[in-house]
Amino acid sequence: MNDFQNTLHFARSQDASDPLRAFRDEFHFPLKDGQPVIYFTGNSLGLQPKGAAAALKQELDDWATLGVEGHMKAKHPWYSYHEELTAMTARLVGAKESEVVVMNQLTSNLHFLLVSFYQPKGSRKKILTEQRPFPSDTYAFASQIAFHGGDPDTDLIEVQPRAGEYTVRSEDIIGRINDLGDELALVCFGGVNFYTGQAFDMAAITKAAHAVGAYAGYDLAHAAGNLFLKLHEWNVDFAAWCTYKYLNSGPGSVGGAFVHEALHGKGLPIFAGWWGHDKHERFKMERTFKPMNTAEAWQVSNAPVFSMAVHRTALEQFDRAGIVNLRMKSERLTGYLAFVIGEAARSAGAHLEIITPSDIAQRGCQLSIVAHGKGKDLFHAISAKGVVADWREPNVIRVAPVPMYNSFEDVWRFGQIFKAALS
Repeated sequence: MNDFQNTLHFARSQDASDPLRAFRDEFHFPLKDGQPVIYFTGNSLGLQPKGAAAALKQELDDWATLGVEGHMKAKHPWYSYHEELTAMTARLVGAKESEVVVMNQLTSNLHFLLVSFYQPKGSRKKILTEQRPFPSDTYAFASQIAFHGGDPDTDLIEVQPRAGEYTVRSEDIIGRINDLGDELALVCFGGVNFYTGQAFDMAAITKAAHAVGAYAGYDLAHAAGNLFLKLHEWNVDFAAWCTYKYLNSGPGSVGGAFVHEALHGKGLPIFAGWWGHDKHERFKMERTFKPMNTAEAWQVSNAPVFSMAVHRTALEQFDRAGIVNLRMKSERLTGYLAFVIGEAARSAGAHLEIITPSDIAQRGCQLSIVAHGKGKDLFHAISAKGVVADWREPNVIRVAPVPMYNSFEDVWRFGQIFKAALS
């Protein structure tokens, strides 16, 4: 039983006792009518850290004053820039430092990893994913299947929710893995489904995939910086993520990747590039590729320093806050949001559903709302009052109170606006 109260006094008391409250002041909030908006779309694009401009200016200044010598002489030498991000990234996703690398962008990383982890042979050629993953994942899976001469219509399998349900039960995922058995080459889910906000049991899915001889990988676009991840402990084979959502690193910013240490140096097929070559011999410019014995072997190009500069600023914030602390706040903040949405619906006599699981183990900070009979008019009404959320066809409003910068007062004020819009 929660102790929530739908009052401004309660919300402010929660904020006063929040040990993470100071982080809110480290971000720029867009304004509407001169006032900060209620920004609930960090699941799409995170807010800008105030330190981002100085971090980017540092690299611009070093470029201006050092030119090419910035690769070795910049304040943060460009040649090894990605290495400054490794330890913080490992802590964020529950990995060893050798298992993570910051590189490229999400879907390109997914493709590079699929080169290694989707190798159909004989009857083992199917990929299993959730119903309606983010479309870029579907395109990547289908194109990889076609590239290997398969048929995406038969080799790409989506686990469906049961009739009348919105989300997929864990036991149904495990059952489907077992049913496919030796036909299954790869299981690849989103850590959190972008549409419903459902967080999947990655440990259980990975164990089941391995039991039938398949690899297990994840798109963590909506999980990195949102969930408390333990990729190494869960024996996940690989993962990829973006950094512009919960990781607040700017539009189109650099991505990240994970490969479990048990798979390093095992001769997996790889699309090679010079930045994956042994860094101690990289500038010998030799003809034969000698991969590094870490996740860095999957790198192909040198660091995109400008986007990494902003990402470093964001990672430093996560390091100071601590992902465990952020997750603890998130569970309570999102629980409060579910509470005030329910209060608003009852007060207005509205028929709506939160289709995101109520079990905190099966969700991050996003709640997906279906407001029956209201549709997009409701979304436009709350937007007009300064709520920045997003709409996903055909009928879902997604709201995400991000623990790094959102407050309990944000949630309470959202509830007041939502109730008025419903009425």
